[in-house]
Amino acid sequence: MPDENIHILIVEDESIVALDLATGLQREGYHIVGVADHAQEARKLFTSQEVDLLLMDIHIRGEKDGVETARELMAIKQVPLIYLTAYTDHDTIQRVKQTYPAAFLSKPYDIHHVRIAIELALNNFALFREQQTGKMIPLTATGMPNSRQKEGEEPLQEKETILQLTDYIFIKQNYRFIKIRMADILYASADDNYVHLHTVDKKYSLRISLSQLIDRINRPWLVRIHRSYAINLQAIQSFTEQEVIINKEHLPISRNYKDDFLKNFHFR
Repeated sequence: MPDENIHILIVEDESIVALDLATGLQREGYHIVGVADHAQEARKLFTSQEVDLLLMDIHIRGEKDGVETARELMAIKQVPLIYLTAYTDHDTIQRVKQTYPAAFLSKPYDIHHVRIAIELALNNFALFREQQTGKMIPLTATGMPNSRQKEGEEPLQEKETILQLTDYIFIKQNYRFIKIRMADILYASADDNYVHLHTVDKKYSLRISLSQLIDRINRPWLVRIHRSYAINLQAIQSFTEQEVIINKEHLPISRNYKDDFLKNFHFR
């Protein structure tokens, strides 16, 4: 079963603070891949583990401080970076800004504020990456009509946050973000004001229209086959001109979407 929890690396030289932070975040549903108190250990964990987000103290053991360590880790792989520190002097802030952190928290902190910082960090990092690539920023559904919306469909006015980073999307479930590998999405189904993302063993619900979901994910393998269904082409087990079978589910192909669906296949 895919791990939907966000993987966090903590770099903190005060063992009591690190333990308290790790325990609190685990209680909130996050996965802690490890705790390091110096640059060498941080690099080892960062390169050997799957890390989605980095919590970095500025004052750590060894010759390299947290800012220099963060700069080296970001050169290996860019992930959302949050600084947790008691150092808020002008010179430190100027150095911190050069590493483009997604959020900054000064000590002392409480776990509620850390959770908010994580949410902001994911959001800010997704925005930053989309601006770097020059793509449309798939952050929130606005309720406005779009090019994939068929005649007669009513756009939703509610907002739903969907963040896209590399091969994953992050969606809000209850009060925290969870991650879903896009390749694990088998199909999406619309039900009144909700869209459900179906994987092999789970279903995730979002208050968004199906057209808006397709625009947010914006991948060629996610194809609309019906007013109420969009499918992952790579998950198809079999199909006819009337239906698609995915994970033993029979999903109808409507007349309005059949031609666009069949264009994805080269018939001989």
